[in-house]
Amino acid sequence: MIENLDLGMVNWARAQFALTAMYHWIFVPLTLGITWIIAFYHSIYVKTGNEEWKRLTKFWMKLFGVNFAIGVATGIIMEFEFGTNWSNYSWMVGDIFGAPLAIEGIFAFFLEATFFAVMFFGWNRVSKGFHLFSTWMVAVGSNLSAVWILVANAWMQHPVGQAFNPDTARFEMQNFAEVAFSPYAINKFTHATSSSMLMAAFFVISISSWYLLRGRHIVMAKRSIVVAATLGLLASVFTIFNGDESAYEIAQVQPMKLAAFEGLYEGQTNAGLVAIGLINRDKKVYDQQEPFIGFNVHIPGLLSLMANRSFGSFVPGMKDLVYGNAEHNILGAVQKMERGKKAVASLDAYKQAKKADDKAAADVHLASFNEYKEFLGYGYLNKPEEAVPPVALSFNAFHVMVILGSLFPLIFLGYLYFSYKGNLAEKKWLLGLGTITYLLGIMASQAGWIVAEVGRQPWSIQDLLPTTIARTNLTASTVQTTFFMFLALFTLLLIAEISIMVKQINIGPEEN
Repeated sequence: MIENLDLGMVNWARAQFALTAMYHWIFVPLTLGITWIIAFYHSIYVKTGNEEWKRLTKFWMKLFGVNFAIGVATGIIMEFEFGTNWSNYSWMVGDIFGAPLAIEGIFAFFLEATFFAVMFFGWNRVSKGFHLFSTWMVAVGSNLSAVWILVANAWMQHPVGQAFNPDTARFEMQNFAEVAFSPYAINKFTHATSSSMLMAAFFVISISSWYLLRGRHIVMAKRSIVVAATLGLLASVFTIFNGDESAYEIAQVQPMKLAAFEGLYEGQTNAGLVAIGLINRDKKVYDQQEPFIGFNVHIPGLLSLMANRSFGSFVPGMKDLVYGNAEHNILGAVQKMERGKKAVASLDAYKQAKKADDKAAADVHLASFNEYKEFLGYGYLNKPEEAVPPVALSFNAFHVMVILGSLFPLIFLGYLYFSYKGNLAEKKWLLGLGTITYLLGIMASQAGWIVAEVGRQPWSIQDLLPTTIARTNLTASTVQTTFFMFLALFTLLLIAEISIMVKQINIGPEEN
């Protein structure tokens, strides 16, 4: 399975998928969040009959429509990349991974698409009640799409409800409910959607703040801000608390990821959470260098509380997870690789015995494989240190996300306070900050996905399928070519979206 392995191809394939996913994630959070905000605006219009609410609803719908179209294009390309660059992955886990994606396409996407047309073109063509219902259904459909995609991603992070079939070398679905409703999947969905609402609120606030600074569409901008800031404040507070729950889940099922984004090389009792610090990029898990350069500020005991819900508890570091820690009963990658090699050897011997029609030998090798099969993925690692993800990137991305996320509720509070006081338009400093808040939201959201995906390396499926095994047998040059093609295409799509949006923002809401 690893013959003729081209690590250059694997790295370029990872880079291409990361490129596609990060471009796609520029558009998705805005789609997920702004549909709810538009539905609230539309509801206020139907309730009050005030034409100003209708104007601003139609205005934000247009911007949503542009973003939605570009997001769909990048998402389709990303799904095709599973087949082009990750064919072994598609073969080995398609029975499980394909199910939620199929549900997303058959159910959620069609629900969203059906009501999308009514939402945009139903003004004065259908009843106000049905038109409003269609707007809400677009919001529901968009977020149902996210449910199933995030269920699939959560399964990659925490594979449950499956079993490996040694006859087909595939992971097969055993319990769909366990896959769909795992705590990891629930936390991933709630965290992604709440942060998306936060980003959409910042999108509305950024544009509305620009209008107030220019003295244009003042009534529309103020009304847009009040609703967006209210929803954004609720979403930002929920995102913080939900983020804590997500970190707890990570500590239970992906302790290496937790250790990486906290820069924790040595396990500690009553471990502190790094509030801010400069990570040492040259530090390796096996050397004696200091993990941080110059300084780092810890909050005592908080990492232990976050990871285990207990002050004074032990949090394993990367060294413990690589080499093991007998005192705390931690099996390291070294020990797991030994068992994994036995699983790989037993699986190969089982296939050979089956081919030779030697049932007795096949049964013996199958029993041996079943004993060690939970460590199968480790059998394909070349050295235990490969189990450590890129630490500096994980650490920096996590702390960018946390620092920005902690500031966001204060910004929403500031907007609501001055809106209540009636002097928001006079606070030029806040409006100036507000015009760039959407960019800050994008930074925090992208950093969150870097933590989730880079922190999982070297696994495509946590502990079961290394990235090096999941790839397609292509040359590096082939993937390089498509990488730069997609880079150019996605950049052009992003420029096109920004250009169209800027033009529409300059035009502003149309008069009825």
